[in-house]
Amino acid sequence: MEYLWINKNNNKNLILIFNGWAMNETPFKHLKSSNFDVLTVYDYRSLDFDFSKFGFEKYEKKYLICWSMGVFCANKFKNILDLFDKKIAINGTFQIVSDDFGIPKKIYHITAKLLNENSRDKFIKNMFKNGTINPNITITREIKELQEELFKIAELELKDETDYDKIIISSDDRIIPSKNQINFWKAKGKENKIQIINSTHCPFEMYSSFEEIIC
Repeated sequence: MEYLWINKNNNKNLILIFNGWAMNETPFKHLKSSNFDVLTVYDYRSLDFDFSKFGFEKYEKKYLICWSMGVFCANKFKNILDLFDKKIAINGTFQIVSDDFGIPKKIYHITAKLLNENSRDKFIKNMFKNGTINPNITITREIKELQEELFKIAELELKDETDYDKIIISSDDRIIPSKNQINFWKAKGKENKIQIINSTHCPFEMYSSFEEIIC
């Protein structure tokens, strides 16, 4: 995995973001974060990662935001995540490749096998309302590594499951179908933690601050 500090100013509170596939820090750059140090991790081709170097213990409050494939991949680090005071899942499940609970298998495997710049751009457009990408969101990662990441994620079997305090599901998610997400979390008995929002797979444009997400 790779990491990037979105904000690092020796704040008392921390937000850790497990990012979505193909993403970097740009979907979150507009969110006000003056009260938080904000760290994002991404690139799930390898889940060998040492979080101890960040000194999480120095923070008074720690919040976890997992988005899309980050909801699944974060399970590899359950021992670390148990240190967090509040954990939020956004538009993701523990079964990324699934006809009933994630991305339908045929769509996922075709996307992985035939990935190119055009199909990547189509995928990204489907994350947003009316296929209109926010011009402030830029994708810089290479096609080859994005393809490798899709193949790797499809092979992963992560049994430990993070216990999220809030589960946000967009009503118009065209990446991980909204109904599949709802079915998954209901099957887990988490109905009371679900919050349905009127948005798409990338919902962050509807927020102005991280406080709005973690409250």
